[in-house]
Amino acid sequence: MKALWHRNATVYQVDPSLFKDGNGDGCGDFVGLRSRLDHLRMLGVDCLWLLPFYRSPFRDGGYDVSDHMRVDPRFGDVSDFIALLERADQLGIRVIVELVAQHTSDQHLWFQDARHHRRSRYRDYYVWSDEPVETGFKPAFPDVEPSVWTWDEQAQQFYRHVFYSHEPDLNTANPAVREEIRRILAYWLRLGVSGFRVDAAPHMVRQARLANSHLQGMWWLNEINAFVSQRNPLAILMGEADVGVHEYSSYFDKGERLTWLLDFWLNNHLFLALARGEAEPLIQAINERTPAPGDCSHAAWLRNHDQLDLDQLRPPEREEVLAAFAPDPRMRAYRTGIRRRLAPMLGGDARRLAMAHALLFALPGVPILRYGEEIGMGEDLALPERNAVRTPMQWSAGPNGGFSSAPREALVAPPIEEGPFGYPRVNVESQLGRHDSLLGVTQALIRARQGLREMLGIARLARFEARTVFGLRYDDPETGSSALCFVNLGREAVEFDLREDDLDALFDVVADRAYPPPSGMPLRLFLDGHGYRWLRCREPTRPAAP
Repeated sequence: MKALWHRNATVYQVDPSLFKDGNGDGCGDFVGLRSRLDHLRMLGVDCLWLLPFYRSPFRDGGYDVSDHMRVDPRFGDVSDFIALLERADQLGIRVIVELVAQHTSDQHLWFQDARHHRRSRYRDYYVWSDEPVETGFKPAFPDVEPSVWTWDEQAQQFYRHVFYSHEPDLNTANPAVREEIRRILAYWLRLGVSGFRVDAAPHMVRQARLANSHLQGMWWLNEINAFVSQRNPLAILMGEADVGVHEYSSYFDKGERLTWLLDFWLNNHLFLALARGEAEPLIQAINERTPAPGDCSHAAWLRNHDQLDLDQLRPPEREEVLAAFAPDPRMRAYRTGIRRRLAPMLGGDARRLAMAHALLFALPGVPILRYGEEIGMGEDLALPERNAVRTPMQWSAGPNGGFSSAPREALVAPPIEEGPFGYPRVNVESQLGRHDSLLGVTQALIRARQGLREMLGIARLARFEARTVFGLRYDDPETGSSALCFVNLGREAVEFDLREDDLDALFDVVADRAYPPPSGMPLRLFLDGHGYRWLRCREPTRPAAP
């Protein structure tokens, strides 16, 4: 049984190449990230999720790994990584890293040796075929890679790649590959990481099934979990599995596989709710989703480092979201995705942005905040594909937004300078100390969430009637206390009766403004347009002991 740190965690996702440049070479690094961990602590964040920092040609944001156990020189060296872990530990921040075990870069030693001759010990580390064959794997990026097979002239065979052609798939059906993955896990656990985000988990499992069809290949996740838990019982696994909601329970297996599951189902319906300004899509999504078992959690987010993929919606629903948030074809990626940040998607509306964050942190499970979302950063549509949302962190109104002292032409990616979301207008420094800023609102929401013990308890939809309002009730089974979270997705103010007969004397913990206390029988509540309020039951006054 794992300790409960992961039940009440708030995760902050960082691309180390884009967060803070510590040595002035134009690329973010561990020295720079370490110097800015106080920003995470100020927010109330207690878990840092690092995107890939391994040796890589960086043709796919570092997910094209060429050496899983070496820090890429652009970030420093392993001593810099250890110093980062030590400083994070001092601040009470755990660090989780990426397990990229579905594919490698075509520059990886394994692949270079494998393609050299068929007798290579690494040949079966990958998936080869004399002809393209149907395997059930589909291209992840059909607009860029129309097939999962590419001919290799040196190998004189086709190799399979679900993602880019420069990222050949690993053959997890091969026990030698699985042993290599265990070595990778052990190495980073020894250094002190608190867990892994398992990249492309369904593809990895599907390939493992070819070695043993038992449990449809899910046994491989059981083995990874057991291996990690044996070396660090407190470590967790967070899985990327963009699958149907009916498959979620098989990825948890009561905590014997994944600890956290990235909830694409809820994420898609959250944006449908935002597009409509109505709560029903979220209500239906939660009703159709099986609660996470035991100490496991679903993980929710607003935006991440990839496109907002809308595969979990029906085609008409998908078109609604695209029309609302990506009306220009340049804003879209891979047919069903949106390559934009949240702030411009919501028109830069400060109240709507605060409401969306209140919605995220009100949801049951683990909230994930991508760097820059706490200040309302924008995107650069001039950059290709998913790179539109991969721009440097905006710390100040100074040169390069305070990201780097290097000349602009030397930067790893151009910072956003012009327009309403450019760093002269949107930056950390300008929002510090302002309770009405998005940064101030996000900080208040995170700290309120962590202070409400009820949010570790039993969650269910609150009983009331208001078309635009999403509401949850949390009950702490140990103390009997209750908390309620309400968010108005609509533009108009609303008032409604709370049909929770066992609750009275509610008071606001955090809200978009000061509201009159709920009153009457049943309790009547008010919410402004795009308003939010989290409430708690006032504990009864006990007479003093004689």
